[in-house]
Amino acid sequence: MKRLYRVFAGAFSALVLGVLTSSLYFKAVLPDQLYLPEGQSLSELEQSVQQVSAASMSVVVKDRTSSPYRAGVRMFGAVPVKEILVQVVPREYVVPGGMPFGIKMFTDGVMVVGMTDLLCEDGTVNPAREAGIQLGDVIMRIDGKKVSTNEEVAELISQSEGDTVKLLVRREDQELLTISLTPEQGSDGGIYRAGMWVRDSSAGIGTLTYLDPESGIFAGLGHGVCDVDTGTLMPLYSGEAVNVAITGVTKGESGNPGELRGTFSQEAPIGTLVKNEATGIYGQMDGIPDILSQGGEPVAVAMRQEVHTGKAVIRTTISGDTPVEYEISIERVSLSEQNPTRNMVIRITDPRLLSATGGIVQGMSGSPILQNGKLVGAVTHVLVNDPTRGYGILIENMLETAQ
Repeated sequence: MKRLYRVFAGAFSALVLGVLTSSLYFKAVLPDQLYLPEGQSLSELEQSVQQVSAASMSVVVKDRTSSPYRAGVRMFGAVPVKEILVQVVPREYVVPGGMPFGIKMFTDGVMVVGMTDLLCEDGTVNPAREAGIQLGDVIMRIDGKKVSTNEEVAELISQSEGDTVKLLVRREDQELLTISLTPEQGSDGGIYRAGMWVRDSSAGIGTLTYLDPESGIFAGLGHGVCDVDTGTLMPLYSGEAVNVAITGVTKGESGNPGELRGTFSQEAPIGTLVKNEATGIYGQMDGIPDILSQGGEPVAVAMRQEVHTGKAVIRTTISGDTPVEYEISIERVSLSEQNPTRNMVIRITDPRLLSATGGIVQGMSGSPILQNGKLVGAVTHVLVNDPTRGYGILIENMLETAQ
């Protein structure tokens, strides 16, 4: 009897521990807040929660007469897991993209992307490193003068003739610092230098995700434009979007991501860049031109809980400037906001795209993902060792940034 009791007690303890562990896990993967489109029922919200957690979940609401309200999520109908703030909102509609566009941007200040030692009579020195400058720092001003180009930095450092200069620097965490730097003259007796490389601009090709036909606001990439050397998000000062024609594709393979090749149009820019954020590049379209006809009719925007695993399509352009829809499979969806650009794992299944590109290639970032007639997200990254698979961002994250 005692042995049976011990077996029962052990099994009960293991069950309790399993329930508690699962509860903590689901609390982490479920979001703190959800947007519920007007007219959507709680049963649909409950189904979404169950799909993400792969467990029996129920959603309980005490008072739904006002918005926002709190919804309690319970496991097996009894174990409290989390309270989610539910905000009822109107359904939004945008024109899906898929068209390539060129990005030309200038930074707000200049970014430090490298260090180089100077050979002096007493050996090698590096004034920038010794002053505390770090890779990824953005130099805003030198002795109170705003700098926005490499040439301006070189000129002000040279004019110091070895006197200490004050640099106003912004770090990755947006902290502003004043750093004293003393330029050095090389052993060749040339100009005074700081011992650092800086970058003031960037250019590349991406894919347009959506266009708001009423405001003219557009978004693309699904991730920010980062410096190629430091990986740091480049601070946008000014920039423009231009038309691009895709002229070729370097096919992706395991360990070697492919890329789209294209040419920038010499015509007038199609839009002005306004934001470079972790979730993408954002701007204002000039005149809302042919993109409306290429994108077709506006489609509904899906809330995060409406996205599910299974069949979907992406719109992307691998030749010329006209997008085509290709079949994909959404393999995993995460509702949490821990990584805003990797909410989905997707797989390319369309044989046409696999044959032409091998899967996801650079330049396809921002390609809109549609499911059940709604815009659910955008392609962001490729898995280097498996170009047929990659990550996607939920469209809700991009819209929140744009607004």
